[in-house]
Amino acid sequence: MARPAILQPGQSYTFRQYFEMVYEPEDILAEFGYGLRRSPLSLPQSTTDLDRLDNLKTRIEESLPYISLTSEAARRELLIAPILLDVVHYTHAQLRIEYPLTVTEQLKGSLDYYLYSVGKLLVIEAKNADLAKGFTQLAVELIALDKWTDNAQPILQGAVSTGDIWQFGILHREQKQIQQGLTLYRVPDDLESLIRILVKILEP
Repeated sequence: MARPAILQPGQSYTFRQYFEMVYEPEDILAEFGYGLRRSPLSLPQSTTDLDRLDNLKTRIEESLPYISLTSEAARRELLIAPILLDVVHYTHAQLRIEYPLTVTEQLKGSLDYYLYSVGKLLVIEAKNADLAKGFTQLAVELIALDKWTDNAQPILQGAVSTGDIWQFGILHREQKQIQQGLTLYRVPDDLESLIRILVKILEP
């Protein structure tokens, strides 16, 4: 028996609505003709000199005992944004915040953070600190980018973050498959590895 369709013809959907859906991510992605695979990701790391790393780590470690990460604004402004600003420092990538994107009526909304230079990187904040549902939203936004950007790059990469935890995903464009990395990067403990991965994605 055929599975009932999740997306209704003629109805409009925003990226945020995919976060709120109760369906399994595999079923949501199948609506667009993409598969999902969960596996370890071996992500290359940049060897560039991270001249701001110690300062960033100190600032985060000093502030964490005094801030509540229950609000989206706190996670965004105190953890995610400072990390991405340092990545921009190292890569000179363009950074767009709340970047509006409309591909189709079923693929539209605002990308939390979109960085691009030679490479492209999508970063979204997991609403309500829900990493699992946040990854579903990330996957849908990667699909939107796949349909929106040229095919010069065989993969598109993204990350979902609660601020103190980051998870990566890769869209393999030819196979129409999204790979969900099993490794979680924690801030500040894994800050150096995290930044080196982010920089590597964007550097020439």
